[in-house]
Amino acid sequence: MSEQSSPEAATYDVASTEQKWQRVWAETEPFRADDDSAKEKHYALTMFPYPSGDLHMGHAEVFALHDVIARYWRFRGYEVLNPMGWDSFGLPAENAAIRNDEHPATYTYANIETQAASMKNYGLAFDWSRRLHTSDPEYYQWTQWLFLKFRERGLAYRKNSPVNWCPQDQTVLANEQVLADGTCDRCGAVVTKRDLTQWYFKITDYAQELLDDLETLAPTWPDRVITAQRNWIGRSEGAHVDFVVEGREEPLTVYTTRPDTLFGATFMVVAADAALAAELVTDAQRPAYEAYLESVRTASDIDRLASDRPKTGVDLGVTAVNPVTGASIPVYAADYVLADYGTGAIMAVPGQDQRDWDFAKVFGLPVVRTVQPTDGFEADGGEAFTGAGPAINSTNDEISVDGMEIPEAKSTVITWLEAKGVGRGTVNYRLRDWLLSRQRYWGVPIPVIHCPSCGEVDVPLDQLPVELPELRGADLKPKGTSPLAAASDWVNVTCPSCGGPAKRDSDTMDTFVDSSWYFLRFTSPGYTDGPFDPAKADAWMPTDIYIGGVEHAVLHLLYARFFTKVLADMGLLQTREPFAAQLNQGFVINQGKKMSKSLGNGVSLGAQLAEFGVDAVRLTLIFAGPPEDDIDWAEMSPAGSLRFLQRAWRLGNDVTSAPGVDPATGDVALRRVTHRVVADAETLVESHRFNVMVARTMELVNATRKAIDTGVGGADPAVREAVEAVAMLLSMVAPYVAEELWETLGHAPSVANAAWPVVDPALLVEESVTAVVQIQGKVRARLEVDPGISAADLEALALADPAVVAAIDGREVRKVIVREPKLVNVVV
Repeated sequence: MSEQSSPEAATYDVASTEQKWQRVWAETEPFRADDDSAKEKHYALTMFPYPSGDLHMGHAEVFALHDVIARYWRFRGYEVLNPMGWDSFGLPAENAAIRNDEHPATYTYANIETQAASMKNYGLAFDWSRRLHTSDPEYYQWTQWLFLKFRERGLAYRKNSPVNWCPQDQTVLANEQVLADGTCDRCGAVVTKRDLTQWYFKITDYAQELLDDLETLAPTWPDRVITAQRNWIGRSEGAHVDFVVEGREEPLTVYTTRPDTLFGATFMVVAADAALAAELVTDAQRPAYEAYLESVRTASDIDRLASDRPKTGVDLGVTAVNPVTGASIPVYAADYVLADYGTGAIMAVPGQDQRDWDFAKVFGLPVVRTVQPTDGFEADGGEAFTGAGPAINSTNDEISVDGMEIPEAKSTVITWLEAKGVGRGTVNYRLRDWLLSRQRYWGVPIPVIHCPSCGEVDVPLDQLPVELPELRGADLKPKGTSPLAAASDWVNVTCPSCGGPAKRDSDTMDTFVDSSWYFLRFTSPGYTDGPFDPAKADAWMPTDIYIGGVEHAVLHLLYARFFTKVLADMGLLQTREPFAAQLNQGFVINQGKKMSKSLGNGVSLGAQLAEFGVDAVRLTLIFAGPPEDDIDWAEMSPAGSLRFLQRAWRLGNDVTSAPGVDPATGDVALRRVTHRVVADAETLVESHRFNVMVARTMELVNATRKAIDTGVGGADPAVREAVEAVAMLLSMVAPYVAEELWETLGHAPSVANAAWPVVDPALLVEESVTAVVQIQGKVRARLEVDPGISAADLEALALADPAVVAAIDGREVRKVIVREPKLVNVVV
């Protein structure tokens, strides 16, 4: 029955359809990956979620986008690994559990089941046989194993240093977890500094390789992610320069990217919270220094580095000798230098650095310019000149770089420093080692025992996992020290080395350790002889696509790259990069703003699914625009998406030809549309233009409906071919209606098992195109012409058309603009 003949077109029941196909998928497991398949393997991965609540609109978007690719690859004949698990340790889950007055394990695993049910309801093509949770002992046993193997290679170590401290979560943070405004990326609290002994991974050993390999990733990773990582690694070339300090045997070494400006170094600055400052300060200046240090500890790194922040500091009471001028220069402690940058000290060149200039003006220190400012610069404000130019005021008895441009001057000064033994050319990185220990409960216990006699002792590998004690009923609220420290039965142990009394390390690992290798565990989740089966990892890795939020541009992605390189060096992997290609999705906002309860613009995913159905929500999210664009839900129409899906479903009821009928005998015009849409869909999906693919599918639905209703009829084999193509295309975005349509067409489930339609190149060749003829911008005629028609022939044909002749009505033709083969514009 056609839409034209039905005043009230039939519809399908959304809820019962979803329930029906969920049962079928659970029974048939159509998306289970076969490790032993002879097909070419493709690994589709989306960032696994924290189980701190049910799925939200952001999850709905990223999962819908990811599903398009995973299903498309199945259609194209690949063996597809598309797993799902949960990043179930860490602060998000723990804080949510504390807010809800539940034990983290109880809260976390309940939420995992809720999310799993929601994902299955959402019709996602995951291989559920590979499900994992990072908080399971079977998983974190191998996180601990990897930690010990890293430690064995000198890549995991413990040291005391100033660290980022979140006063709300009462734990340390890695540099990467402090946002640009100096706040905690988890809770938004302003981050401060504390001196603590903590565990680190030596990611800096891989800084250059992490930077170099970005070049190989640049063609397939988003530009902003590549740029963010390149900036975070922050390679710079300069020199380490030695300054002799009054009363100190060892010289004070500083790193500078501009050794050519040494002649303008008129004072030195040491980070106030660096151990070096406490070492250098004289007894007379110590009270002033300690009072200043207290004020510095309350400021974030971002505040300290702000260019508009008033400059403060304290004279340490000592002087140093500038190695190129021989002058004695004062040494200050200040807050605009960070303890973990280089050696924690800088040579201050106020003539060429604005912050040094501001400091010099506050403390009355001399300014010597070492680069010639451009004409008129002094009149523009008389500040530090940070531009390029020839060197000036840069001469001593042995060397002169006056007149040299910056690169030559740098090279000349470095050569002189090295010859005199007071400096050396150096490459430096902004990247700092990864601080991984946390003073919280819900995480992987660090498998190290502290013995008064033996020091730090590894837990023997055959005693892993060191399981997290339940601590039921204990107060797990953050207090600044790990709750595990008070668990005497757990923390007090015998030293594996000497047999004496000892204590377990009571800190836990940051959740980013768990997520730095989970994608490898998915390749062999039941493996018991190591963290993963190397043969299976090599068969599937690297992942062919990784989809997730750009907020992980530095954090997770950098850590995962580091882990992969270490594992390759351990001989466990062949690949040195984990993710061959990456796709970032935008945000789902509402009324122009991020969704928020306080703003009253939150949108419940559950409510949207209940009202419009899974397919309509998925279709709406994908059709909204390119994946990387934000989606304003207030401007979307899931109701319109549902109407379209019902219209597509009705096509199946009009097909009366049998499955397997030869489409070659069918309507050629409709076949041309079908084959063009399928051919375009290939290009569109592979270029991640999913929204345009949906638009082309809508065109095919309209063309098929028109063909049915205007005489071709449902018995024509071309109609069956078109509707089967619609079912396959829709299955990538609206799996429920696609399965229903596929079944209506007489096929066994699942449509996901179908082979991608073979495109006939002959049907892609247009026999004619429609050329529009305009006069003074108004359409006066439409001509069917050969696609290869010349401009001259098209102009002649247009001017000879009776309708065009009548519209010109004897007026002078001043100009004819031809855009062959589709447009002629006549100006009279």
